[in-house]
Amino acid sequence: MSYRAVSWLAWSVCAVTLLVLALSMLLIALGWSTPLPGEWTPWRDQTVSLLGIIGAPILGGLIASRRPRNAYGWLWLGFGLGLALQSLAMSYEAYTLVVEPGSLAAPRSISHVLELGGQVALTLAPLLMLLFPTGRLPSRRWRPLAWISTTAGAVLLSLVLFFDNPEQVGGAISITAFAVVSVIFTAILLSALSIVVRYRWASGAERQQLKWFALAAVLIGVVAVGHLLFLDLLLPEAFLNLLDAATITGLYVAVGIAILRYRLYDIDRIINRTLVYGSLTVSLALVYFGGVASLQGLLRALTGQGSQLAIVASTLAIAALFNPLRRRIQSFIDRRFYRRKYDAAKTLEGFSARLRDETDLDELSSDLERVVREAMQPEHVSLWLRKSEEAG
Repeated sequence: MSYRAVSWLAWSVCAVTLLVLALSMLLIALGWSTPLPGEWTPWRDQTVSLLGIIGAPILGGLIASRRPRNAYGWLWLGFGLGLALQSLAMSYEAYTLVVEPGSLAAPRSISHVLELGGQVALTLAPLLMLLFPTGRLPSRRWRPLAWISTTAGAVLLSLVLFFDNPEQVGGAISITAFAVVSVIFTAILLSALSIVVRYRWASGAERQQLKWFALAAVLIGVVAVGHLLFLDLLLPEAFLNLLDAATITGLYVAVGIAILRYRLYDIDRIINRTLVYGSLTVSLALVYFGGVASLQGLLRALTGQGSQLAIVASTLAIAALFNPLRRRIQSFIDRRFYRRKYDAAKTLEGFSARLRDETDLDELSSDLERVVREAMQPEHVSLWLRKSEEAG
């Protein structure tokens, strides 16, 4: 496949995942006012879980579109799509059986099929840590863990496909389900430990890339240990959902920092623009709606009725704030994630200002050498000046 076709495929999978999440959020919003029975996951917890998924398809789309031969981006796309389908299964079944009974077709069957996405995501979870960041295993010694984890995930997927709740069937089926789930969570724990081990032996840029990811992996390992020891039975379900969403978000943040600060996958420029214009859009939206609401309230207090003036004034404020606010956000992003580039730009800007006022050639030469050392950090700097023909 051509690079353009692979890039299109990656962003298509990302778009489908976000569409599934949007549909799930729509069902949650429609049923929000209807309380769910005790055996159902509350709307609030479903929303928390859904928000924790959004970063996965976006991150996968960025990596897979830029590095299509790196399996790591496709892993994130599969992981995000699996979680999105599981989220849709919960909201679809709850809406069809509780909020509007009979409004949608086959709630049990469709929900059962969609829940298979959760098993796929669980199977891919160890690989997200084992294959970071190259898309390949760190060494051959980790190959058995990858195979065992993937095989256990395939067995679990088959059990869930043929049995609605295999852990409640009893006999050999329940024992097998318990065993494969324990294997997968153990694989997650060992995969998290692999990041820590690799961090200890890494150096240079690789060590910096693994630093934040190791922290996120340790948190995931702790959660996996809690599941293995059944400590989650002692905690409220709402707290568990929030904890799971936080640990998954930690992985997004870890990979994002590796990309932004250490140029991993060479897509930091795309993410830079995404952060800048995403933050700009949110900020301008808040200013617009806040301005409209405030001015409408003020006009009603003064005149007793609303006016289109509030909308016009807010629109003009947005137009006036666009460039100044964009520059401030860009400066903050550069200062936070691109410190060397930011410092180099500031150094050159300061030198340009002094250059307009300085007339002493020796002073200019020393200033130029100093600026080159600060901005480019070379091992050696020398300045050669050619004598003019008139001086000769």
